[in-house]
Formats: sequence, structure tokens, C-alpha cells
Amino acid sequence: MLELRFIRENLDLVIDKTRFRGLDTANINKFVEIDQQRRDLLSEVEGLRNKRKTVSPEIAKLKKAGEDADSLVAEMRQVGDRIKELDGKLLGIEEALQKIVMEIPNLCHASIPKGNDDSDNQELRKWGTLPEFSFSPKAHFELGEEQGTIDFERAAKLAGARFAILKGFASRMERALINFMLDLHTQRHGYEEVLPPFLVNTETMTATGQLPKFADDLFKTSVSDRDLWLIPTAEVPVTNIHRDETLAEKELPIKYCAYTPCFRSEAGSYGKDTRGLIRQHQFDKVELVKFTSPETSDRELEILLADAEEVLQLLELPYRVVLLCSGDLGFSAAKTYDIEVWLPAQNKYREISSCSNFLDFQARRGGIRYRPKDSKKSKLVHTLNGSGLAVGRTLAAIFENYQREDGTIKIPEVLKPYFEDRFTPTD
Repeated sequence: MLELRFIRENLDLVIDKTRFRGLDTANINKFVEIDQQRRDLLSEVEGLRNKRKTVSPEIAKLKKAGEDADSLVAEMRQVGDRIKELDGKLLGIEEALQKIVMEIPNLCHASIPKGNDDSDNQELRKWGTLPEFSFSPKAHFELGEEQGTIDFERAAKLAGARFAILKGFASRMERALINFMLDLHTQRHGYEEVLPPFLVNTETMTATGQLPKFADDLFKTSVSDRDLWLIPTAEVPVTNIHRDETLAEKELPIKYCAYTPCFRSEAGSYGKDTRGLIRQHQFDKVELVKFTSPETSDRELEILLADAEEVLQLLELPYRVVLLCSGDLGFSAAKTYDIEVWLPAQNKYREISSCSNFLDFQARRGGIRYRPKDSKKSKLVHTLNGSGLAVGRTLAAIFENYQREDGTIKIPEVLKPYFEDRFTPTD
């Protein structure tokens, strides 16, 4: 969320940056109109309060002298009623302004290229060698169905389309990937592992920017006393761990990683990736979240990106890194790198991680601050996050890049320890 005063004082910049994203500025124009109404009402209220402040001593003076003050008393009663009426209008206007501000996107980072959609994203680098096959490579869902390790038909019976049942080898691979990613990020990259709730309240969804704008992309459940939302990513609960807190500067950067299932309605994506594990309503992900000072957030984003890349490097999966253009940038993000893994059956790179810097956009919504050393005044932190990685898509990439002609899948070297038998059967 942008600060109200910042929007007022930098209106042209906010309009230009919103247009740079290719978005309509009608909300900002409405903000200007309503904000002017607010200013007019404040001016009237201030004038009435000054009048009441001036007249009150006169009334007291008249009463003390035994003179008639009824007309002034009646007039001040009307002034008080008018002030009360205007205060009610001001409260409604403040709520309307807040609602508009919640739907204004973050400002793009200066390094973001202008563009309309993902075709305008800027490729920065590629890593790895694309696999060569002596046979026609199959898609991961074909391999899974043929080997009986991925079952979409029975999952549809249980929950409908865009769900999958993983069995045997695929299920064990999913679990191995989760453990491998958590071990890497905690033991080598210095993140603290957390296991957050998978259901969160409206305040939590609002702080990270999912609400109110993207309610249609979420799953919601209601119980007798409250509404709860299924998380679309661990970014939501983990970022909110420090909501309404003031941290010490020496604590920064705070680095968390979390495994969670994720739930997305995929509204507006009908017809896209209808087969396979690429676009599911439920999927597993390991998320990386950072809280940093404003001065270090750009550098910390580069480190976070490298941490996510190392997962693919150790798995020896070819990928590329792209910088998202203005038209493809998420609502809350100021800057985003996408990591795209190679899928041979599609003959293309597909997103497997987004690593973003939100600056103070989420922190302002969530009231997450820190106190700089030797300063009495606190400041908003910067928040960052990235997938490290999307587990189902990583499994799909392993199936396709490590497939053999007979349909079996070779296990990447780094995952072999996770496939070792840990228990001896008992008599």
C-alpha cells in the first residue's frame, strides 16, 4: 500500500507509474476527487470549530453578566450538530480513500523494463545444458499416468479438475524434494524454518496484498464466528508473522523458509495447462521470505534469487532467469525475477519461481517496522519473497528431463540420500 500523503504529494509520479504498468488510472482520478472533498470538509469543520472556540467565551461572559445568551447558545448547538454531521461524512470519505489506496499497485522499480505481457520480459541468463534424447520425450503427466504414479482421474472423483493424487515413486519424490529444499535453505543459506497455519484471517490476506483485489483467486471457508482463507502461498502467513511489530535493526535481515501446501482457484486461467501439474488448485511449495532494511533490500533480492537458483543447479535442471516487465509485474511487487525451468515435452521454459522485492508496500499494510540504531523514530521494513521452489513443477521437470526410454525416471544424484531406506522391516 502506498502512503496517502505520498500519493497526494507525488500524484503525477503515481499516475505515470500506474500507466507504465499498462493499468487504468481511473482509481487515482477518483482518489483526487474524493480527497478534494475531504479537504473541503476539513476546512469547513476547522472553521466551525474555530467559531465555537471564539463564541464560547462570549457566552460565558454574557451569562456571568446576567445577560441573555440564548441565541448564541442555540447557534452553537447548531454548529455542534453540523460538526458531528461533517465528522460522519469525513469518516465515510476516509474509508472510501482507504479502499481506493488498497487497489493502487506498488510503484515499479527503476530497473523494470516497459512491456505489455510475459513476451516482453527480459532474459538475463541461462544455466545448464538442454537434454538430448534418442526418443521422443513424453510429458510428465504421460509418464506419471503410464507408470501409475500420478492419478488425475481419481483425484477428479475426489475433488474435481486440477487436482492430482501422487502415488509410490512420485509421492516419494515430492517428499524428497520438500526435504531437500528445506535442508538446503536452512543448512546452507541460513534461513530459519517455520511451519505456519494453512488457514488465515482476512487481516493476514490484506497485509500481503491478496485482498481485497484478488478475492476471486482464493478459496474461502466460513465457520460460525469467522471467515478463514486457504493460503495461496506461504508468503502470506510468514510475512504476517511480524505484523504490527517493531523490530530491532540488529535483527535484520530476518530470513524464513517454509513448506506449505498452496491453494488457488486459478480464476481466469481456464483452458491453460489443463493437463499435468503446472496449474493445480492445490500444490506444494517451499517459500523464502525476508525482512530487510531499505538500504539492503536490492542486494538481498539478488541473494534470494541465487538461493532459489541453487536448487535447480544441484538438481542439474536447465533453467533461465528473466526480469519481469511492467505489464507482467505482480500487484504488490516493485521488482520480480522469474526462474523458468526447461520442460522438454513442451520444448520451452516454464516458471518455477518468482523472486520479488515489495519495498515497504506490504510492510505499510501490515504495520511491520524496525528501529534503526541510535534512532527514536521507527521505519518500515522492506519485504521480499521467492519460491525455493514450487515442488510440483520441480517434480514435473525431473520427470521430463530425467526420463528414460522405458518411461522410468532417473533419480538426480543430490536426491538419492532421500530415497535410502531408513527403517528395517521387523519380524
